[in-house]
Amino acid sequence: MQMKSVVKKVGGVCGVILLMVLMTGCTNGMMGGSGSNRPPAGDELDPVTTMVESYGDIELPLEMTLLTDKSIAMRTDSFQGGIHSYSGRVQIGSLKDYILASMRNNKWKLVGEATYKNVMLAFTKPNKTCMVVLSEGVTGGLGKTQADFYVTVDLVAINQANANTYGAPVKQ
Repeated sequence: MQMKSVVKKVGGVCGVILLMVLMTGCTNGMMGGSGSNRPPAGDELDPVTTMVESYGDIELPLEMTLLTDKSIAMRTDSFQGGIHSYSGRVQIGSLKDYILASMRNNKWKLVGEATYKNVMLAFTKPNKTCMVVLSEGVTGGLGKTQADFYVTVDLVAINQANANTYGAPVKQ
């Protein structure tokens, strides 16, 4: 009889120890302990930006989400453009700084800036224009900031600039 009660007690203690080990291992993994001391591989990193529509050279922070009901886009053989509205919980000043740095990094040239209740930024590239209007939501700093992008791309001019007189692509 005594042997059975000893086995029960040892079994119970082992179960508690096993549970503690499992919890410690999970906690270490979640808190950056020994289970997670390797840096994530390149394909595991979360993106920090999102691209405005299909332009590829206009970026926004991930906090900004597309407002599909306020956006419209058009593409023809010679033109691509549209109005693309985004909203997110970011401060208007920091969003302006982010857009200025991002556009500069993507070789856009700032050609105009106006600040009043809203902020307006105008950028150009060869055969492209982008005007951005930043506005705060109804509740000011506690609400969402909206970014409206007015983008035009002259596809014919881009195609002509990339081809010589024989129609062959120009090396850049």
